Amino acid sequence: MKQEFHIPIDETIAVDAKAANILAAQSELSKQAIKQAMKKGAVWIEDTKGIRRLRRAATIPARNSTLHFYYAPHVLDEVPLTPTLIADEGDYSVWSKPPVMLSQGSKWGDHCTINRWIESNEPFETQPQRNCFIVHRLDRAARGLMLIAHKKNVAAKLSALFEERNISKCYRIIVEGQFSENIQIMDSDIDGKTAYSSASLLTYNAEKNRSLLEVSIKTGRKHQIRIHMSHAGFPIVGDILHGIASADDPHPEELQLSAFSLDFTCPITQKYREYRSQEHLQW
Repeated sequence: MKQEFHIPIDETIAVDAKAANILAAQSELSKQAIKQAMKKGAVWIEDTKGIRRLRRAATIPARNSTLHFYYAPHVLDEVPLTPTLIADEGDYSVWSKPPVMLSQGSKWGDHCTINRWIESNEPFETQPQRNCFIVHRLDRAARGLMLIAHKKNVAAKLSALFEERNISKCYRIIVEGQFSENIQIMDSDIDGKTAYSSASLLTYNAEKNRSLLEVSIKTGRKHQIRIHMSHAGFPIVGDILHGIASADDPHPEELQLSAFSLDFTCPITQKYREYRSQEHLQW
């Protein structure tokens, strides 16, 4: 069961009280449980600097600040999956995100996000300790390539590539049905915003009546490919939200959508870069 605790740091709190002790007293949870929750991103502090996650149990909150604790045992019990390092470029790295791994946390925690996994596991051979900044997002159910910046200014430059559409993104998907051999353009609006996708057939599996497609997009609306393919009559295999897959299926198929390639001119070195995912979709 989810619980929220919002604790103002006023005269009723000892001036030298540590965050973990305050939270333990208010929530009646053990200090060990509090420390784990803080490590996993479930505790926030709000003060004159704004609101941000608080991970250090020994922090002494300033007077007139507020501690926010979002306790959801089922979220904290989740175990993050392991992403695959595709390329380490120093100022940024390229990863293949597995299905279910998050690209963005919530107020209840962030330990299952790809950036926190990287920061916590220090997977690099050189300069292992690096900050991680999310440049773009990928649906939780999807898999494939993600850029992770390791400096704020690099994150801004890489984000600009997406915003200015100076990056080529291709996806691979498996859909239900036999897709046409002609390239199909889909440009219906999504949530009132312009959206553009194009899909082409790579191969058709007659036995399962499914098609492997390559899709490119010029915009990045939420669930864009999934919505466009569903509207076109070719729902993506495993898509519970927009396709024909059922959440009640005792053995549901994974969403067969992969961010397959990223091509762009690196804003740091000005060299053209091409990255390809090692993930394989399943018929």
